Amino acid sequence: MDGSTVKASEHHKIRADLLISGDFVLTFNEGKEVLEKGAVAVTGDRIVAVGETSRLAEEIEAKEELDACGCLLMPGLINLHTHAAMTCFRGLADDLPLQEWLHEHIFPAEATYVSEDNVYWATLLAVVEMIKSGTTTFCDGYFYEDGAARAVAASGIRAVLGQGVVDFPAPGIPDPRINLKAAEAFVFRWQGKSPRLMPSIFCHSPYTCSPETLIGAKDICREHEILFQIHLAETRTELEETQQRYGHRPVHHLANLGLLDAQTICHHAVMVNDEEIELLAHSGVGVSHNPESNMKLASGVAPLPKMLAAGVKVGLGTDGCASNNNLDIFQEMDTAAKLHKVHQGDPALSSALQVAAMATNGGAAALGMSPRLGSLEPGKKADLIVIDLNQPHLTPMYEPCSHLVYAARGADVRDVIIDGSIVMRERQLLDVDEQEVMAKVREIAEGIRTKQ
Repeated sequence: MDGSTVKASEHHKIRADLLISGDFVLTFNEGKEVLEKGAVAVTGDRIVAVGETSRLAEEIEAKEELDACGCLLMPGLINLHTHAAMTCFRGLADDLPLQEWLHEHIFPAEATYVSEDNVYWATLLAVVEMIKSGTTTFCDGYFYEDGAARAVAASGIRAVLGQGVVDFPAPGIPDPRINLKAAEAFVFRWQGKSPRLMPSIFCHSPYTCSPETLIGAKDICREHEILFQIHLAETRTELEETQQRYGHRPVHHLANLGLLDAQTICHHAVMVNDEEIELLAHSGVGVSHNPESNMKLASGVAPLPKMLAAGVKVGLGTDGCASNNNLDIFQEMDTAAKLHKVHQGDPALSSALQVAAMATNGGAAALGMSPRLGSLEPGKKADLIVIDLNQPHLTPMYEPCSHLVYAARGADVRDVIIDGSIVMRERQLLDVDEQEVMAKVREIAEGIRTKQ
């Protein structure tokens, strides 16, 4: 096996379960190799070969062939930060500052309407939206994550699910004194149950969790070797409040508590200075960049170019539907590429290739999953998407990666393969009844609407 193909002997072909061939293959391997007239072969849940179609057609005998003529093949997208079940609050309280939005609208609505069953249906709606726009892995943080786990199991998507922790009564945890016990119980219930589901603990923020809670949550994560998630330095209000309460800005506050390492994901990192960027890079944390949510809530513009230059592991996230208001990583790529150009007055910043890499192997690196996800290479998990290029807005084709970021849309995704299984074919989901899911969430929303 070399870096891109598996060679067959003259006497027999290598057997595979699935062979997908298309006009272009964007590998996002170390050399960012782009193949014209390329193919990907899959056996079980793994990629076994990537190469030119003509060569693989001779070397591979596949049980099934997926013709992606006129299409582009690429790794599945990774949504590094969302609150999937908040689809039921999409459009509920728009055009408000973060703190007012949270304390006067979202937290009260969550206290009344968030239940395990509602989280199941609202997460399943998010999963439908994500799969149909090319996301194959998402990193979540919310309450009643057992409901989210059921949705992941039902749909075929891959997920890191963080049980939410705050120091006040929350959905499912009326007594905050047991918040860490409840989070650890969630980890016990789901760790090792599915190769597509990784439990995690999600502490909401430095201003909603005490130092003792943060340290306790991180200790649990270390014991179980799982990811610790937290919103960090999202707004100026958070920065000022943390500095006033603890004498340090948010990044140094977490560093002083011993929370920053390669098993921590910091969401947002908008209000960070040069010294803090170096600290984030040195510690090995992952950072989710969520430009559309940050823009909508007027939180600020994260210093993405500086973080990338410093070597911070940065992936792309949408945040929740209540602050975006969709889960389309294609749209997030386009925004991320353009926002930093105009913000810094430099059209060369945040190139299409950089941003597309963030949505694939950047997210995988932040999750600590680079050996398994983020590129199309033999031995990696078979998570890939097929993009239909036969669209007016994708014609003509000069540079595939440029089109991917600046012209393609989530609705251009034709087929989705996760863990070697086709979960969407010709834009039809194979494991989920999306009409039923939408109907259930409309019922939930009607209850919310009548109380507003």
